[in-house]
Amino acid sequence: MISEILFLVFGMAILVVGAETLVRGASGIARAAGLSSLVIGLTVVAFGTSAPELAVSVRSTLSGAGDLAIGNIAGSNLFNVAVILGLSALVFPLVVNLQVIRHDMPVMLVASSVFVGFYLSGGGLARWEAGLLFAGAIAYTAVLVRNGGKEASQVADPEILAVPTDPPKRFWTQALLVAAGLGGLVLGAQLFVDNAVAIARQLEVSEAIIGLTIVAAGTSLPELATSVVAALRKETDVAVGNIVGSNLFNVLAIGGAAGLVRPVAVGQINWLDFGFMLGCSVILLPLMRTGFRLSRWEGAVLLACYAVYLFLRWPR
Repeated sequence: MISEILFLVFGMAILVVGAETLVRGASGIARAAGLSSLVIGLTVVAFGTSAPELAVSVRSTLSGAGDLAIGNIAGSNLFNVAVILGLSALVFPLVVNLQVIRHDMPVMLVASSVFVGFYLSGGGLARWEAGLLFAGAIAYTAVLVRNGGKEASQVADPEILAVPTDPPKRFWTQALLVAAGLGGLVLGAQLFVDNAVAIARQLEVSEAIIGLTIVAAGTSLPELATSVVAALRKETDVAVGNIVGSNLFNVLAIGGAAGLVRPVAVGQINWLDFGFMLGCSVILLPLMRTGFRLSRWEGAVLLACYAVYLFLRWPR
């Protein structure tokens, strides 16, 4: 099992490097095309930071490991809210912008509910359902771009603040970076998924459990790093907006893409998993409204919810 764990970590590292390379190349091309930094951040950079989840879920679906794909989405969303926001609030209490509460959080809850409803009520995720989810991602991105000047601080990923500002390079150089980044995502996803499945079999636990925990936490490491750093820098609205935006992208774009490449049948992901995913998001809304901030004790409550979930879900 040691070799599988090493290859799992290696695959995760390739995913992160591939995503970073893709972002840099695509950002260079977008700048050369005359797009604004805001549009680049909301589209190219946002895609790049969630590229590990996308690559892993699509690869899992193509491999017939639908539980791994859906578990990655549900587990990542739960991990984002309960662990990442919880830890970020412990680092520094998070002031929440009113726009996040009035607009972005309700949209996230509706999108998550639609995703769960499609999966559980229809016997899995059909292509037409996945198509609707993906169309929702495109529509929401269009709204963000249109209203970008008013909502940038609430919806953009923290990496927007770090869009590369290097001198312009030739188009072919940026295109090579994009190609290298995509290649890294494909290779990293294959290593990560194949070895996650192998570990699950050796531990005699289901692919669903591995997807909900190990894979979800691994693919959420970029979000964890950026939100904690944002909290340390007291960019609290950015830390919250990062999670809300990532969760929206997960259920709409990643869920949609996974179902489009191959319909996903119902597996071992059940109401307990989706209940905690949705429940923590529902709990988060009133916590945000208490003084429009997430305090340290509220962050501890979110972390405790994740601990309870692991206790109930992990096989003993």
